[in-house]
Amino acid sequence: MTSAMTSDTHREQNLRSRWHATTAAAGADPDRDPAPYADRLLTAWAEPQRKYHTTAHLADVLARIDVLAPADAPDDATADRAAADRAAVELAAWFHDAVYRPDRSENEERSAALAERALPELGIDGDRTAEVARLVRLTITHDPAPGDANGELLCDADLGVLAGTAEEYAAYAAAVRAEYGFVPDEAFRAGRAAVLRQLLELPRLFRTAYGAAHWEAPARANLAAELADLGEPSA
Repeated sequence: MTSAMTSDTHREQNLRSRWHATTAAAGADPDRDPAPYADRLLTAWAEPQRKYHTTAHLADVLARIDVLAPADAPDDATADRAAADRAAVELAAWFHDAVYRPDRSENEERSAALAERALPELGIDGDRTAEVARLVRLTITHDPAPGDANGELLCDADLGVLAGTAEEYAAYAAAVRAEYGFVPDEAFRAGRAAVLRQLLELPRLFRTAYGAAHWEAPARANLAAELADLGEPSA
């Protein structure tokens, strides 16, 4: 078994364990086996059209939730943790790209609808299911309202990839381009530049205390550098 296969197997095992823990924390019926739902979600996240929106991305988002809102921190250690419904945020991470077709525009809506069907089957109550679906839909804009602690936590965790090292960001950008391999170069450059400008025009990319302090500056530098590489002005 190659090291890449070993890494993939280890990641999947960790994700399955986390899914079981998260659904239990969210109030799932203990008599309902969550494993088949993990099977279906992980199969979706491993579909061949995905190059960036893969199980690696899912694992990274969950890991960044841990960074932003450590589960073992004291309640008064961070407002990010104290105010958020962590179980809802983690479930939203699982579902936010569960449906993903790069040539379609309704991915987030279909992903939210999937959560609305699956979570009640697991015995998760209506209020938390509704919150998970709301959070999934919020990833369309990544622009949570002030005071939306759950939205801030999920959106920051999802956008944290933008703050990687130059090498990490280049790998991310290349994976995004690969997902849109069916789009001609000129059209891709124009569309990608529009996305980058939209992000740069946000007053803040990151809303949590940690994200604002540690990720805002490198993310903006990476976005501006990619825009320049595309041959597009930043403003």
